[in-house]
Amino acid sequence: MTSTVPALGTRTAEGSALQGVLLDMDGTLVDTEGFWWDVEAEVFASLGHTLDESWRHVVVGGPMTRSAGFLIEATGADITLDELTELLNDGFEDRIGRALPLMPGAGRLLAELYEYEIPTALVSASHRRIIDRVLTSLGAHHFSLTVAGDEVPRTKPHPDPYLAAAAGLGVDPARCAVIEDTATGVAAAEAAGCHVVAVPSVAPISPALRRTVVTSLEEVDLTFLHGLMTQMR
Repeated sequence: MTSTVPALGTRTAEGSALQGVLLDMDGTLVDTEGFWWDVEAEVFASLGHTLDESWRHVVVGGPMTRSAGFLIEATGADITLDELTELLNDGFEDRIGRALPLMPGAGRLLAELYEYEIPTALVSASHRRIIDRVLTSLGAHHFSLTVAGDEVPRTKPHPDPYLAAAAGLGVDPARCAVIEDTATGVAAAEAAGCHVVAVPSVAPISPALRRTVVTSLEEVDLTFLHGLMTQMR
């Protein structure tokens, strides 16, 4: 398990307004948003229900309790939230055990942030058991801390996960860049007062104040992130 206590000795580049980078996991760093939907469809098929494709946009990027709860209500499946959560996590762990593709540019960006000792946190609505499995592929050393969805009182779209990450890093949320792929995650980051880089995965996201939209992480590097902070001055 990766400790959620930040590593000591991390520092930002002198004179830079960028104090930290906070990254979502599913759909942002790893190409797994489709995995979740496939597992949800398989689990509900085993219960005798077919998921409507339009529901995919409802459940993407949300906490397990919200997504699973919505699907139980929408299908009328005879299963409890706790039972469904266990089945979904089991199915997802099986999927990532077989393959875990990184999003284009993710490995290069993480390596650059690590090289320049930028305080970096992984902030996900996924549960701790899932994050720890994914970290074996992402490289736990890339992150000063990690925040899981089952470790905060309220997860995304509430600001709690990003506020917790900034506090753990000892940085100002307003001087952090958050990288997210869903509207739910963007809402959480903006509610925390962070500048957001949106890399839409399933549904479109529009640019807005303190929100920059790119098509791929291949467009994002440390110079790009420093530039965002400079624009805010």
